[in-house]
This record gives sequence, structure tokens and C-alpha cells, in this order.
Amino acid sequence: MSGTTTAATALRRRAAGAGANRWVVLVVLCVSLLLVAVDATVLHVAVPAVTEDLRPGAIELLWIVDVYPLVCASLLILFGTLGDRVGRRRILLLGYALFGVASALAALADNAQLLIMARALLGVGGAMIMPATLSILRQVFPERRERAMAIGIWSAVAAVGAAVGPLLGGFLLEHFWWGSVFLVNIPLMLVSLPVGRLLLPESKGDGRGPWDVVGALMAAGGLFGVVLGVKRLGGGEPVASVFTVLPLVVGAALLVAFVRRQRRRTHPLVDLEMFRRPAFSTSVGCIVLAMLALVGLELIAAQYLQLVLGLSPLETGLRLVPLTFAAMAAGLAGARMLRRFGPRRMVCAGFCLTAFAVVLLTALGRADNCALMLSGFVLLGFGLETTLFGAYESMLSEAPQEQAGGAAAIGETSYQLGAGIGIALLGSVMNAAYAPGLARGVPGVPASQSAAAGHSLGEAYEVAARLGGPAGVALRRAAGDAFVHGLHVTLVVSAGLLLLGAVMALRLPRVMQCEGVSVPGPREAAESRVSV
Repeated sequence: MSGTTTAATALRRRAAGAGANRWVVLVVLCVSLLLVAVDATVLHVAVPAVTEDLRPGAIELLWIVDVYPLVCASLLILFGTLGDRVGRRRILLLGYALFGVASALAALADNAQLLIMARALLGVGGAMIMPATLSILRQVFPERRERAMAIGIWSAVAAVGAAVGPLLGGFLLEHFWWGSVFLVNIPLMLVSLPVGRLLLPESKGDGRGPWDVVGALMAAGGLFGVVLGVKRLGGGEPVASVFTVLPLVVGAALLVAFVRRQRRRTHPLVDLEMFRRPAFSTSVGCIVLAMLALVGLELIAAQYLQLVLGLSPLETGLRLVPLTFAAMAAGLAGARMLRRFGPRRMVCAGFCLTAFAVVLLTALGRADNCALMLSGFVLLGFGLETTLFGAYESMLSEAPQEQAGGAAAIGETSYQLGAGIGIALLGSVMNAAYAPGLARGVPGVPASQSAAAGHSLGEAYEVAARLGGPAGVALRRAAGDAFVHGLHVTLVVSAGLLLLGAVMALRLPRVMQCEGVSVPGPREAAESRVSV
């Protein structure tokens, strides 16, 4: 029996990899992921420099930061399912080329509008790259134990990219202008494009039925509208504003129409039956909540480190390194933890550990507490990566192999959607907690200046510099205190969302299923030994 299973597994490996060494393929895919992961975080430490140089408004600054995940999330289903149809490697290589061109445009941008456009093009390239890497990985590693190890390495590389992004960005900002943070993408693209063409195997889905172009555009438009509406709310726009309500209503209507269309089609663009499986739908929800907490907190942490503690961009990047290297360690240990504890315990424990870390960080104040920050960031990184690893692995394993692109697109959509909503939601919470601290007025500061300072901490520091003297010092101190208060409120809200994720994770399977055989957790293994 074991010989038959081994032979079947070997046959699937040959069919999936088309003769290519699957571990070499994994290396190439990891480089692809590194390209996108670095870009997702490299801008965080550059936000103050971009603000000083381009002078964007509050909404424009949100667009600069958020347009990349917004566009990427909108187009993932489109390009993920297109890859299933025309070839995942082909879409991946096109994504490389577009990513390089968009990076050059972003580096040379001399105004906020051009930078927003370039970041949007980066989002299109990212939407081509992300689902292709994950779906090719699903195809090349059909056996679950090896796939769990591959996903662990893949996610560890994502953590390395997140770590390298702020560090590299900080180093470049110390020596060059802010546009240099985008130029680092071009050498990676120049290497990835020819290497990927030579080494990556082409893979497609079953090709049954025509590709649903209308459905793909409906999904893209619906996701764009929903995230845009949420982003405008996060930017402080009135809830009743037509420019806020209209995108939400139109986006929601398009998504409802998309779901109905897919249910009627003989060969749907996305097999929505996957969501009837508790492990799949729960994994998607866990990914959204985990990213919602992570990205919003990272952005706020970068502002806290630079504007409140006065650290340089390079020092800020170094402070964020422990978080992402702890995530890297969790990714490398993920396959073993998943086999030992099972998806339910692993994801639930990851959420709880992350919530504890977030509550621990509420002790941060105006003074620099390096030891507390190090402890909190290490726990935060390890807990979140544990959660994401378990959720991604469970989601991919529940999806049929021929739907790998669609499933990967759903996973990456939830990832980017969580990131976009996280920036909007936690940014909105931050602004709501920060502004009242200055709305009450600061002694010696005119009411108009105090109101302007309530827009953001960076603007408060600019107003304080113009005022000078005791009034400027008082405004700077009041703004710093208000920001720290807003940080504490945001952390508490994040902890609540993470605990909600821990409850949601209880719907995941107790044990990891491999080749039709369940891999027991500690309790089940103990019961087995007792019965023997």
C-alpha cells in the first residue's frame, strides 16, 4: 500500500514540475515574492521624506501608501484566473516587466499625482506576480507535507522581504533621495525575468469553458469600489459623502452580481463552492484579520519611531528588523508546528500570541523603551507569521489543483484586502483618537493653528516649527502626547480584532490531513499510544 502511494506521489510530482527540479523552482518563486514584499514595506520609512518633498495632502498621502494594495487586491482574481487559462509563468514574466517599468516611474516622480499613478502600475504588476507564485508552488508541490515545507520557506522569504524593505529604505534615505527606494526593484526584475523564463515550468488549469472576461472585470470593479470607500472613510471623509457612499454601494453591488454570475455558469471563473468548506472560508477570514492588524500597525509604528522618538529612517528600519526576522523563524518552523499541533491550534495560538504582544506594546510612551519594543516586536512577528502560515497552508490544501490560480488569487486578495482595510481602519481609529487631543486647544497657540495640527503629527510639527518659542514647544509636546494616546487606542482595537480571529480559527480542522491519512496532534498521539 505504501509503495502504491509513493508511486502515485512521484507521478504527480513529475506531472506538476514537468521535469524541473521543484526546489530550484521554489528558489525562483521566492525571488519573485521578494520583489513584491520589499516594495510593500520599503515605502513605510520613506513617508516623512515623501511628505516633505512632494507636499501631498492628507488624502493624497493615503493614496500614495494605499493605492498599491488597493489596485493589487482589485486585480488578483483577474490575473490569477487568467494565469490558469493562458499560463501562470507567462503572467508572472509579464508582471516582472511591468513592475520594473513602474518602479522607474515611481523613482522619477516629481509630484504626488505621478507617484500615485506609478504606485498603481506597481499594483498591477504585483497582481500578476503574487497569485502566479503561489499557484505554481501549489502545482509543483502536490504532496501536502512537502508543500507545507515549501510554503514555510516561501513565507519566510516574505518575512525577509518585509525586514529588508524598511532596512534598505532607511539606508537609502540616509544617502540618497526618497525615489531610490523604488530603484532597488529594477535589479531584482532584471535577474528574475531571464532566470524565470529559463527555469520555471509552465502550468495551466484544465482549460474547460471560456475565460469569463465580464466576471473578471466585475470582480475587479467591485473590489476596487469597496476598498476605495473604506479608504476614504479612513482618510476622514464624511460617512454621508457621495464620494464615499457611491464606491461602497457600487462595489458591493458588483460583487453580489459577480457571485450570482459565477453560480449560474457551468464553468465559473472562481469555484465558489470552495467557500462551503469551513477550512477554506475560515482560512481566508483569518488572513484578512491578520493582515488588517499587521500592516496598519507597521505604518503607525514607523511614524511613532521617527516622529515621536526622533529616530532616523535607518534606525527605524533596524528597530523593525526583529519583527520580521521573528516572522522568518516562524515560517521556517511552520511545517513542523503544523504537523504537531494541527491547523486549529496553530492559527488560534498565533492570534492569541499576537494579541498579547499588541497589549504589551501599549506600555510604550514618549520615552524610548528599547527592551519593551524588542520583546513586543518579536512576539508580534512570530505570532502573525504562525497565523498566516497555518491559514495559507489550509486554504491551498482545500483547493482543487486545477483551481490553483483562482484559489491563490482569493488568498492574495484577502491578504491585500486586509492590508488596505487595515491602513484605512486603523488609520481612522488613530486619527479619531489623535485629533481631540489638539481640538481642545493648546495654551499660547491660535485655534486655527491648533486645528491644522490636528490633521497629522507631521503637520503638527511643521506648525510648531513655524510658531517657534514656547508656543511651538507646547504644541509639539501636546501633539506627541496625543499621538501616543492614539497609538494606545489603536493597539487595543487591534488586540480585539486579533482575539476575534482566534475565535474564528476554532472552525479549522483539528489535524493536518496528508495523503488521506490524518497526522495527529499531541492529544491524539497520546491516546493512540495508550490504546496500543
